[in-house]
Amino acid sequence: MLTHPKARAWVQIRANALRANFMDVRDQVGSETGILPMVKADAYGLGLEASMRTLEPLDPWGFGVATVSEGVCLRELGFAGRIVVCSPAPRETMEAAVQHGLELSISSLDALQALSEVSSRTESKADYHIDVDTGMGRSGFDWGDASTWLTDATKGAGGASCVGCYTHLHSADVNDDTVEEQWARFSRVAERIGSKRRADDSEFTFHVLNSAGVFRIPEFASSVVRPGIFLYGGEIGHGQPRPQPVVSVHARVALVRSVAPGTTLGYGSTYVSTGEERWATLSIGYGDGLSRVLSNRGCAILKGVRVPIIGRISMDVTVVDITDVESAREGDVATLIGSDGSVTRTLDQVAAESGTISYEVLTGLTSRLPRVWTDES
Repeated sequence: MLTHPKARAWVQIRANALRANFMDVRDQVGSETGILPMVKADAYGLGLEASMRTLEPLDPWGFGVATVSEGVCLRELGFAGRIVVCSPAPRETMEAAVQHGLELSISSLDALQALSEVSSRTESKADYHIDVDTGMGRSGFDWGDASTWLTDATKGAGGASCVGCYTHLHSADVNDDTVEEQWARFSRVAERIGSKRRADDSEFTFHVLNSAGVFRIPEFASSVVRPGIFLYGGEIGHGQPRPQPVVSVHARVALVRSVAPGTTLGYGSTYVSTGEERWATLSIGYGDGLSRVLSNRGCAILKGVRVPIIGRISMDVTVVDITDVESAREGDVATLIGSDGSVTRTLDQVAAESGTISYEVLTGLTSRLPRVWTDES
C-alpha cells in the first residue's frame, strides 16, 4: 500500500465483536444446531478472507455464499469445510462448483438435470440442496406443487446427491402471521422428504432461519441456521437483541477554512452560509460509499460533537460545519459510523437517514476504503 490505511478514510472492523455476535447466535440456538454464517458479497462488505479467518476457529457448520465465484474464493483461501451456494447458479458455473466441492441450490428439475450431466461428465460428486419457495417468490420449487417434483428432486441422478432442503422467510423481522404460514408450508414438504430418505441419513440438512428468525422464532430452528446481518452488527427488528457494533467508518479532516456570510458550497450551491462559519472538508464521498442522500441532512462526529453535513456530498469529499468545534484541525478524525466519546452514529441510524437498510450501507462501502481489522473491545 502506497499510503498508511488511515491516511484518508477507512472502515474499522472489530474482530472480537464479530466473534461475540456469532457466539450470541450459538447461545440462542444451542450447540446441537449448526451455524452457516453468510459471507456473501465479500462478507457484507467487511472482507471475505478476514471474516472467514475470524469465524472459522469458532467451528461453523460451513459458510454460505450467493455465487459460485465466492465459493471458489473460499476454497482458494484454504477453507476445506462445507460451502453452500444459496442462490441459483447459472449452468455455466456448475462445473466449477462441482470441481471445488460446492453445494448448489436447486430450484428446478431442469437445473438438477444440468448438474447431473456435469457430475457424470466430470465423474465427480455433486451435492445439492433443494430450495423450496414458500412465499419469497424469487427462486425455489413451488411448495404447493410438491407432488410434481419432490420424488425426482430428492433422489438425485448420476453423481448428484440431495443433501439438504431449505426455504427463506421474507418477513422474519416483523410480527405477522406469514412466518408461521411459511413454516407450515415448509414443514409439509420436509415431512414428505423425510418419509422418502433413509432413516439413517443423519447428514441430511434442513435450514430455514436467518438472523431475525434465530432470535424471533428460535423454536423453528432446524438442523442449521443461516445468520447474516446480525453477525456484522446490523439490527434485526424492533424489540430484538442488538448485536455488538462491528463496523465503524472514519475520515480525516483534509481542510479547515473560515467563510464569510453568503459563501456558497458544493455542486448546485445548495448551501449558503448565513453568518461567519468554519467548514471542514472530510476525505470521504459517495465514491467511497457515503450516500449522497445524506447531503444537507446527515452528520458526522468530530471531537465528540455532532457536526452537520452541509452542501451536496461530492464523489471524493464531504463538507461539515464545525463552527461549534473550535479545536478542530486538519488531520483530525471524523466518524461517519461509530462512536466518538459519548456520541454514537449507529449503522442502522445512518441507514435510516439514507432511506435504506444496513445491508446496503455495508455492501456499498467501496474498495477505496481500506478495511482495518482490530481486536479491541
